[in-house]
Amino acid sequence: MKKAVFIDKDGTLINNVPYNADPALVSLQEGAALSLQLLQANGYMLVVASNQSGVGRGLFSEAALMEVSNKIRQLLPVQLDGFFYCPHLPEDHCVCRKPRPGLLLQAAALLNIDLHASWMIGDILHDVEAGNRAGCRTVLLDNGGETEWEVTELRKPDYIAGDLLDAAAFIIANEHQHKPYVQSSDYPI
Repeated sequence: MKKAVFIDKDGTLINNVPYNADPALVSLQEGAALSLQLLQANGYMLVVASNQSGVGRGLFSEAALMEVSNKIRQLLPVQLDGFFYCPHLPEDHCVCRKPRPGLLLQAAALLNIDLHASWMIGDILHDVEAGNRAGCRTVLLDNGGETEWEVTELRKPDYIAGDLLDAAAFIIANEHQHKPYVQSSDYPI
């Protein structure tokens, strides 16, 4: 099995433009390219895991989202191993929408990923919770994206990073630490 870093898309990997489906508006977060190069050089698969309710809201199509994905891939000096997204609305209560772990579990099954050797990086506590529920270690990117600071055990990150380079350095320095799987009855898998 392989180790991976799951990366949230909007506000983490790329600059957040709400409900954006225009590839011309896509730009990488500062340090994203170098961060992903470092992680890949240290043997991590790179997998985007993103909530995309704009599809469910009818604001853009899945084809338009794939154009954005293609633009991200063009901007990066590394190859992404996967791009997984949830198109559902929050009120759909699906298993793939973060904070539930469905996207990470799906990616792990398809890409042969060891979740206990993997990490989730995101800019909100829903990302952290999804990673924790899947059994990953987690990093919260403190870039102003989070607005709900109610931290429970499942929403507690292993590290709070100032930027993606800080996150990558922490992951590489702490890659041999593992944590046990946690599941809450609130959000069964």
